[in-house]
Amino acid sequence: MKLVAIFNRDGGTFKTTDMDAYCEHAQTVFSKAGHEIECRLVSGKDIVKEMERTADDKGLDGLIAGGGDGTISAAAGIAWKHKITLGVVPAGTMNLFARSLKLPLDIWQAVDTLAQGHVENVDIATANGQPFVHQFSAGLHARMVRYRDKMEYASRLGKMRANVRAALGVVLNPPVFDMEFTVDGKTQHRRVCAISASNNEFGPSPLLVADDITRGHLGLYIADALTPSGVAGLAIDIMRGKLKENAAVTAMAVTDAQLHFPKRRHDVKCVIDGELLPMKRDVSLKMHAGELKVIVPKDFATA
Repeated sequence: MKLVAIFNRDGGTFKTTDMDAYCEHAQTVFSKAGHEIECRLVSGKDIVKEMERTADDKGLDGLIAGGGDGTISAAAGIAWKHKITLGVVPAGTMNLFARSLKLPLDIWQAVDTLAQGHVENVDIATANGQPFVHQFSAGLHARMVRYRDKMEYASRLGKMRANVRAALGVVLNPPVFDMEFTVDGKTQHRRVCAISASNNEFGPSPLLVADDITRGHLGLYIADALTPSGVAGLAIDIMRGKLKENAAVTAMAVTDAQLHFPKRRHDVKCVIDGELLPMKRDVSLKMHAGELKVIVPKDFATA
């Protein structure tokens, strides 16, 4: 395969890595596996533009993207749009899509695994046309990310601590809002604290990761309006791998869903693959089954 590897030199693990040595290693292992590869180091602010420019190259078979969940999500959308193959090097804090792909979370091992891997068709979803490979969410998660982003942290450990502090803040001050959702032609109105749509249903991991991203369904999760103690109970159930068993949670597997938020507010946000973004009052969620080509480990198997 003709590949270009683009690494976010500002992303997570890469900040403390000898990137010249890393690129040399990547070129060596991919070349030995019979691939043609070029490595590029790019700053975080320029990486999306560089990936888009690279994806337009004629004759390119695949894009290897290295960075955090935001970088990987952007790369997946670009690869999907250009119908090229994506390879994922997990250099972020959570690396959620890499976990679903069963990739090693060590960046050196990940390169070795990708070089020896094979191409698999997996699912990708969209929210109002914007691709996501892990999750769209509003409510509890969006408020937690907003709290976290106001904190200062300079390391992966610092970000994890900020996540914990932000989560505690949300438990003490949970959001409550009205929403309507339409599935299979039926519309329901609910007063909720959270809505989430995942690229396939979450497995039991407390990190809320899909075990199999080839089933062709969105996991749709709606949590009723909760008091602080109720949110704490929900968090405990998530950590126990019992999200679907929480009495306040409605969970279903769907291929598409329409969301409507009746009350107009200008400060409402959603989270798409870890990135905090403005949210429209109407959100169309859609699964695109088997439309994303990715490199997976040679022993990759669905759950």
